[in-house]
Amino acid sequence: MRILIVEDDERLARNLMEALQAAGFVAEHEREGKAAWFRGEVEDYDAIILDLGLPGLDGLTILRRWREAGVKVPVLVLTARGDWTDRVTGIEAGADDYLPKPFQMEEVLARLRAILRRTAGQAAPVWAVGDIEIDAGRQQIKVAGNLIDFTPHEYRLVCYLAHKAGRPVSQSELLDHLYGDDSAYTTNSIEVLVGRVRRKLGAGRIETRRGYGYALAGGGAG
Repeated sequence: MRILIVEDDERLARNLMEALQAAGFVAEHEREGKAAWFRGEVEDYDAIILDLGLPGLDGLTILRRWREAGVKVPVLVLTARGDWTDRVTGIEAGADDYLPKPFQMEEVLARLRAILRRTAGQAAPVWAVGDIEIDAGRQQIKVAGNLIDFTPHEYRLVCYLAHKAGRPVSQSELLDHLYGDDSAYTTNSIEVLVGRVRRKLGAGRIETRRGYGYALAGGGAG
């Protein structure tokens, strides 16, 4: 999952980046408001963590512009403003969740996973596509009840395909969401990765839809 962190506090942003990467996410950082607004509108993210107090353009204005432009990416708002009226304003502007500072990284991760599950039509912390079960909190995957050992990139691939269950995912989309802006990886890297994951999941669980990409067998999430 590809996450954009919009935060002008460099130390906090670094801590968020480290926590998200350790939890299996691809994390990118932007500190300035206008640049964040542009990236959120033209690039494809699975979720955005958005601070409200930003230089250049404030977070609420950015959020309103995204929603007015039809950007549906889930947004977790972070802010030092603790008044309940500010939280209501953030939710009404289009935020999916709201977390006042200071906070624990564990809570950020829990709230982020929750909004991603809801986006995929899931409510339970352990969710499934066919006989594949994903426990994002433990970063574990079971197939037909058996725990399978995955590398971080293999785990990200299964999670992303599960998140998009019901539609095929192209190689270029997988490159963006598994590796971010790391130019060391190519479509050949995706082919190799898919091959490894196929062997671990078992035959028939990842379908190739020619001209479209890859999809988990089993239809929609659930």
